[in-house]
This record gives sequence, C-alpha cells and structure tokens, in this order.
Amino acid sequence: MAQLGEARPSRALALLDNAKQFGRSSLLGACAAVFLVFILAIATLAPWIAPEDPLKANYGALLETPSLEFPMGTDGLGRDTLSRVIAGTRLSLIVSITAVVISKVIGFSWGITSGYLGGRFDLLSQRLLDVLISFPSVILALLLLVALGAGVNTVIIAIAATGIAGTTRIIRSVSLLVRESEYVLAAKMIGASPLRIMVRHVAPQCVAPLLVVASASLGGAIFTEAALSYLGLGVPPPDPSWGNMLGGILVASFKPPWWLVVFPGSAITLTILAFNLFGDALRDHLDPRLRGRLE
Repeated sequence: MAQLGEARPSRALALLDNAKQFGRSSLLGACAAVFLVFILAIATLAPWIAPEDPLKANYGALLETPSLEFPMGTDGLGRDTLSRVIAGTRLSLIVSITAVVISKVIGFSWGITSGYLGGRFDLLSQRLLDVLISFPSVILALLLLVALGAGVNTVIIAIAATGIAGTTRIIRSVSLLVRESEYVLAAKMIGASPLRIMVRHVAPQCVAPLLVVASASLGGAIFTEAALSYLGLGVPPPDPSWGNMLGGILVASFKPPWWLVVFPGSAITLTILAFNLFGDALRDHLDPRLRGRLE
C-alpha cells in the first residue's frame, strides 16, 4: 500500500513536469491548451450555464442587437444567441470528439496490422486507402449522408469515415519502422505470436503519433461538422450546432445581422485554430529530434 501511495504522487509529479516542459517549449501551444480546456468546460456545463433555453422562441425580442440583456443578440425567432452558442459548443464537440475517437481506433488498429503483417494484406489495404483518400472529405461525408440519411449518428459515422485513411497511413509508416527493431526481432526469435508482438511491442511505439494526429484531426472534424450542418445535412434543427446556426440564418437572409454570423463563426475559427496550434506544439514536444532545440 505504501508503494502504491508513493507511485501516485510520482506519476502526478511526472505529469506536472511534462506540462511545464510543454509550456516552456511552446507558449502558443500552452495558450491553445488553456483555451481548449475552457471550451471543454463550457461544453460540459452547458445545460447549467446557458442563460436561456436555446430552443425557446421569444417573439417579443426578434433580431435584438447585442445588449446587456442579450450579450450576443437574438435570432429571427427571438432565441438567445449566447445560449445557442453554448449549447452548440456541447453538441459540436460531442459529434467531433466521438467521430475522431472512432476513426483513430480503427485507423490505429488497421495501420499497425497492415504495417506489421505486410504482404498481400498490406497491398490490398493500401489500394483501398487510395480509393478513400481520392475522395475529398466533405464529398465523402456527403455521399454517406445521402446513403444513410440525416441525423447526429450519421454525421458521426460520416466524419469518422473521412479520418480513417490518413490515420492508417501514418500509423502504418511508424509500424513499418518498429517491426524492424531489435526487440521486435528478438520477440519473434523466442516464439512470440504476431498478435502479442503487435499489442505489446508495436502499438506502444505508435501512441505518440496517434495523439498528435488525433489532436490535429479534431479541428478538421469540427470544420467538417460545421460544413455539413451549414449545408443542411448535418445536425438537424432545432438542436443548435455552430454550423447550422450559420446555415439557417444565411439561407433566410442574403445579408443577415452581423451578430448571427460573427459569434458562431468566431467560435468555429478559434476552436479549430486552438486544436491546430495544440497539435503542432504536441508534435514538436513528442519528437525527440526537436526536443533539445526547443528547450
């Protein structure tokens, strides 16, 4: 029990030390991480911190400009834009994070298997990936939405499908290098099964690239969800997401009120920028070739 008690503080200190090193190596990355924690807190607490019901229409306050009562104004049905942006944060992040987790789990497993086994399986896998990569992500998502129908679950599946190919290619390239390592060859010599080698020896070496790819892919997933919702094929109304908030007002009016464009658009832009900056900083921090230069 004493050893367990000592191990927990040591792990906490190690995580704290890594966080400090990350902050020193990239100030922008640290600021992006703080912003993302803030966004995740808003998404988690959205039902309790939203000042109004995001679905409740108020016909006595149609298209109100930003004021003390409505800090981000109201839309054409009198709904509070601030409450809808907060609720949209929750829904957009749930869709994006779920899609990224699904795509990375599939791409991680597929990439390790393809890179380690090689042979005909790897050849067929690469040809299938070539077909998937040949489709632009939004076009592929649109095709899946047309085939499966609109809905939140369909949007998650469509976004996840667009991220599998890139993840598989990156993890495969790492797996090809790791399988030639001496400790992997030693495991083969003592009779370890391919599954055990992939799980115990190859997969841990691919975790760091996976984290970098996942952090960078979250920004792309948010953009894809916003694009699909903007086109009317993403999250169906009246549930608010950043994309359908933009799409609905732009369809209804050629020149919409500025606050209905600026606030949801700023949320999309800043969140995608934060994920990209965090992903770049995480890549530099985890790359041993750059660590000494950054420090």
